[in-house]
Amino acid sequence: MTTFKSDLLRVLSERGYVHQISDPEGLDAAALKGPISAYIGFDATATSLHAGSLIQIMMLHWMQETGHKPIALMGGGTSMVGDPSFKDEARKLLTVEDIERNLTGIRKVFARYLDFDGAASMMNNADWLLGLNYLEFLRDVGRHFSVNRMLSFDSVKMRLDREQSLSFLEFNYMILQAYDFVELNKRTGCVLQMGGSDQWGNIVNGIDLGHRMANVQLYALTSPLLTTASGGKMGKTANGAVWLNADLMSPYEFWQFWRNTEDADVERFLKLYTKLPMDEIARLAALGGSEINDAKKVLATEATALLHGREAAEAAAETARRTFEEGTLAEDLPSVGISQAALDAGLGVLTAFVTAGLVPSTGEARRQVKSGGLRVNDEVVTDERAALGAGHLSPEGVIKLSFGRKKHVLLRPE
Repeated sequence: MTTFKSDLLRVLSERGYVHQISDPEGLDAAALKGPISAYIGFDATATSLHAGSLIQIMMLHWMQETGHKPIALMGGGTSMVGDPSFKDEARKLLTVEDIERNLTGIRKVFARYLDFDGAASMMNNADWLLGLNYLEFLRDVGRHFSVNRMLSFDSVKMRLDREQSLSFLEFNYMILQAYDFVELNKRTGCVLQMGGSDQWGNIVNGIDLGHRMANVQLYALTSPLLTTASGGKMGKTANGAVWLNADLMSPYEFWQFWRNTEDADVERFLKLYTKLPMDEIARLAALGGSEINDAKKVLATEATALLHGREAAEAAAETARRTFEEGTLAEDLPSVGISQAALDAGLGVLTAFVTAGLVPSTGEARRQVKSGGLRVNDEVVTDERAALGAGHLSPEGVIKLSFGRKKHVLLRPE
């Protein structure tokens, strides 16, 4: 591992955020000399970011923690094109209204990680991209790009090698992203773009464009693309994305996601997704046997506290303790509403588990019944033709559905 002199690169390196740096010595010297400004772009493809974006958000957080100036760049302009990098097909084109709605949703998260009253800032590339004159842009910016070189990038070659269409619209994305870097340097003095390792080619394009257009030295730093120890995609579960906005995933569900971390991932995730000191992380990582579950609870609580606040994190931890350690019905478990009429008519048990989002289909529910994986009010379901009715309601007026030992949802008649 390279020994860095600046706090910025030392912290990012020792916590596992560094995959590649375009000029390690030059960037280290710049960060040591004084505060630098860096950005990461976030396109508005949904109303919420998911856990896969947390590494980038945490990189901006540590940038500010070490005395530098992070910029969270909202992709109000680039979202109209869609990043084709390593995608098998073109993204669905979003309307201006879609993008604005999505931006409103994803902006909420950043205030938890960045101090916008301090050195952090949020910008939107729509401010300079939407007003571009096409012919002027081609002459001033497009002339610096070699189509031969653009075709050599892995993100482009993959699509072409599979004989999948790459539209001219998508082909322009890398030019727009490169121009963002140059524009941010001109407006704010930004010298560093960070992102996932799949963005390396796009970021290097920006460095080259900055040199050609303004003769400035810019830098790239990418983080590794993470998978779980078992090879799963980070930020995804069997039931879909791990959303960061509370209206799409409750603090309790978010806490449970981290609590279910595989043993082999605990140390790495503590470094990446919490602010715990490295010596405390080393202590937790050294726990063996069943004690590793204590480390997972710390991971879950600390990661949830960063996103949702300490109070919500501790409430989630207490809900889990009451549910799993005391066996009591915790009223703040995730809940799903069902119509009273459906319950009165007899709600099929397979349909109930699909409605609760615990399984994706009745076929999967049927398979889980055969293996004893589903429970109603803590009783194993043995009959796939069973129906739930008013007699299954607890004294609190809910029905508790469980998939395995760790996934629970309350059905509430409405």
